[in-house]
Amino acid sequence: MLNLGVRAHDFSNDGLEAAAEAISNKGFKTIQLALAKSIPGFNKSVATLTPGFAQAVRQTLAERDIRIAVLGCYINMAHPDKAVMRSLLDYFKAHIRCSRDFGISVVGTETGSVNADYSHHPDNHGEAAFNSFIANLAELVEEAEKFGTVVCIEAVTRDVINTPQRMKRALDTIQCNNLQVIFDPVNMISAENHTEQRRIVDDSFDLFADRISVVHSKDFVIENGVMKTVETGKGLLDYRHLLGLLKQHKPGVDVLFENAVPATVHQSVRFLNELYDEV
Repeated sequence: MLNLGVRAHDFSNDGLEAAAEAISNKGFKTIQLALAKSIPGFNKSVATLTPGFAQAVRQTLAERDIRIAVLGCYINMAHPDKAVMRSLLDYFKAHIRCSRDFGISVVGTETGSVNADYSHHPDNHGEAAFNSFIANLAELVEEAEKFGTVVCIEAVTRDVINTPQRMKRALDTIQCNNLQVIFDPVNMISAENHTEQRRIVDDSFDLFADRISVVHSKDFVIENGVMKTVETGKGLLDYRHLLGLLKQHKPGVDVLFENAVPATVHQSVRFLNELYDEV
């Protein structure tokens, strides 16, 4: 069985109620929610995140029988400015503290860059960036332990955590079950390594299948030597292989579409469901 969901902000720019209606109309019951992307005028501050606010969001979604699988709080976990980094950590911690009021147990983020604007820097894959990231991550995981919440990190080729091996190292360094993984195979694929996609997926399952809490679903193509992401089922990702591993190791895991287009998302749903039945 596949538990398929979407990102709320892919379905409407007109507020959470409009997104919830559009998502429900397409038959989805599960979402990833990024507050600033889904609520117009949302004030990205610690002060905004209160139990009452979180419960109101939860109620709005519950009226459409929608649950939050991941509360997205994507911050630059390797920001070079210590003052900015402190504000980002405090903001993430506020998400953790309100997680139960949102009705969720997972707060997710990518792992960041030593460039303040989140752009790629070659030092992202070095020791100093890794150690700085780990120090920040450990603080968040400690907070998550207090509130019974899980911090999920997502690897990206340009970021500090960019390969299955580096993800495994981060998990081994923190050694806490309140740290888990959002697995997006396309995020670890590039124009340079796309022919090795099966190895990347296999390495991920060999190294940390037990720590995968959520899966992101999208696809990719290579055009003129440049990788571009596309909707699930419209690219080169070996979904037959991936779904076979999910069926074996992660039955029932939340699989959330990225960059889904409401008008065509039914094609991706059919693609995954039919392939999943075959493997």
